[in-house]
Amino acid sequence: MGTWGTGPFQSDLADDFRDWLHGLPPQEALTAMGDAFQRVVDSGSVVDGEDGAEAVAAAAYITSQDRRPLPEMSESVRALAHLALHRVLGDGSKLAQGWVDSRTAAEWRQEVQLILRAFD
Repeated sequence: MGTWGTGPFQSDLADDFRDWLHGLPPQEALTAMGDAFQRVVDSGSVVDGEDGAEAVAAAAYITSQDRRPLPEMSESVRALAHLALHRVLGDGSKLAQGWVDSRTAAEWRQEVQLILRAFD
């Protein structure tokens, strides 16, 4: 997986996931995002890096101004997104642990925390 920045779509996997979501009918896209959040929430003590990247991309897609309209998100999906993002930021997250230097790790963490605030 190639990563070229700290933004939520700045990896091959996250960029492809966003493109895939954009191609789905709105209700299917919302379901796919909920599934991405659920995979992270249901993971054991370790959150897989790819699952984490998709959850962050899904949350960023929901909060993005540059997306197609989506159906109203249920409170349960909002709660899943919130929990998934907290797990991605946590100690058991491969995505959070995968940054080479502390400066980029801090930038990435700030990006995810900004997205998380939209679900508070």
